[in-house]
Amino acid sequence: MLLKKLAAEKNLLILAGIALALFVSPLYILGENAHIRVHDNLDSNLAWYKVLAESGQLTGPIDAVIAQIMNGNLSRNAFGSEWTIIVWLYALFPTMIAYALSQTITRVFAFIGMYLLLKKHFLIGEKWAPVSIGTALAFAFTPFWPSGMLSTLGMPLALWAFLNIRQGERSWRNVLVLTLLPLYASIVLGFFFFLSAMGVFWLTDLIRKRTWNWPFLLSIIYMTGIFFIVEYRLVYSFLFDDEPNSRDEYFHARLTFWHCVRLTFKNFAIGHHHAATIHTLIILPIMLVALFMVLRKKDWKKEKVFMGLFFLNFALSAWYAFWFYKGWLPLTERFHVLDTFNFARYHFLRPLVVYLLFALSLKIVWSYGRLWRRMVPVFVLAQVIAASFFNEEILFQNKPSFKQFYAQEQFSAIKDYIGLPQEGYRVASIGLHPAIAQYNGFYTLDSYNNFYPLTYKYQFRKILEKELEKNKTIRTYYDEWGGRCYIFTDELGKHYMFKKRTKKRLKNLELNTDAFKAMGGSYLFSSVPIDNAEDNQLRLEKVFESKSSVWKIYLYKVI
Repeated sequence: MLLKKLAAEKNLLILAGIALALFVSPLYILGENAHIRVHDNLDSNLAWYKVLAESGQLTGPIDAVIAQIMNGNLSRNAFGSEWTIIVWLYALFPTMIAYALSQTITRVFAFIGMYLLLKKHFLIGEKWAPVSIGTALAFAFTPFWPSGMLSTLGMPLALWAFLNIRQGERSWRNVLVLTLLPLYASIVLGFFFFLSAMGVFWLTDLIRKRTWNWPFLLSIIYMTGIFFIVEYRLVYSFLFDDEPNSRDEYFHARLTFWHCVRLTFKNFAIGHHHAATIHTLIILPIMLVALFMVLRKKDWKKEKVFMGLFFLNFALSAWYAFWFYKGWLPLTERFHVLDTFNFARYHFLRPLVVYLLFALSLKIVWSYGRLWRRMVPVFVLAQVIAASFFNEEILFQNKPSFKQFYAQEQFSAIKDYIGLPQEGYRVASIGLHPAIAQYNGFYTLDSYNNFYPLTYKYQFRKILEKELEKNKTIRTYYDEWGGRCYIFTDELGKHYMFKKRTKKRLKNLELNTDAFKAMGGSYLFSSVPIDNAEDNQLRLEKVFESKSSVWKIYLYKVI
């Protein structure tokens, strides 16, 4: 019987491996014709990796700058550390191959981590193999921020190692996991919050059991130390760079109390796109059913892990929502770090918590009778299928493909038309992301980055100050965040993806082109025509179109 169960588990693992291969296959099959996330991906990070690889500063010193972006005002430290493997993937491989490899690495280790965690610590016994494998597969299918790598999806593997150490296990595997994960994850995009949670976990053990458990404590310190070494650029900038930067004008505390209450329940039920859980349709109802069963049978002591995780899940949603409560203002004004560091990201723990709850909920309903027992495999399969529909090729099928977005053929024609070395002039974009120009080698005054000198933000603001005066939305967006240092206009608002079929036109544009020229600006790439170009000292040079692009680019020269 045991051999049959082990064989069945092996077959399920093989099927899960095939499913994972199928899930990432569109990236390899379609290549540059694949559809992938635009927000915080194509519009930023993928271009940055290419710019960094071609800058000659991939391993540059602490004080190095990236000359291609923001007139050399962007520090090398604003990009990923050279000790992070993803940086080297993009340096060694073409962008879409690097992207496909990164997606594969992340999803494979997400599966392995969740499977090992459930099998060893939460669903012990061969009979739970289908639940452990199915839950791990659904978890591995969840959307994640691509440049975050294993920042959220690597948490199960880290927790597996920490729980092993906490229980007294001495194995090189645990140390290896804690050593290598920081090379493919970000401390500020996940593991700061995970490691601080582990610290609270250790402290709780200390209070309850009155034992220091030094191996557990030292393992937390060890992994934190590895992260600090890998992220040495970030640590240096945080501790020693005292030049005011764009994050110093980030104001987050805006919401009323009742708005925060609504956001709490919205986040609890739906989640957040940077830490997506795909739990609304299947997992949430099963969690609530399991909670009802526990309360009805008064089994909260027996199911204390489930109850604790359920409370934590809701608390993380409340923490996320109330981080934006305007009642924080007196504290944020006194302690500036509360504005510059996004502590709301504790909700990045939710993918881990939600899928542990899913597995434990299935275990609870399993014990409630034969009918429920038969339904457990159905629930698992349903969640796997639901998560599979969040494949990027399905999710972003109506967005531009990689090839259409970066439009290399079209921008190569623009470069040839201008006919000057790209480092010899500066450009900016209207109605499309500056990352497109950056990816194609142009030197841009504008960019999307949340860590650049505040003096540059003010300097760039002079170009669009009249447009900001007309429109409170874009004024607040620029002045109280400024991560997108774009040429915003009143008529276009907070939109920057006008495709070639758009009917939009700029009729009353008012730019300070003298300020633009003073910064070295020579050309504007606009995705919409500017009717009053002459009033802004602009001359339309040529309109560029391409079948392989979603843009129509109006090339304007400053005169």
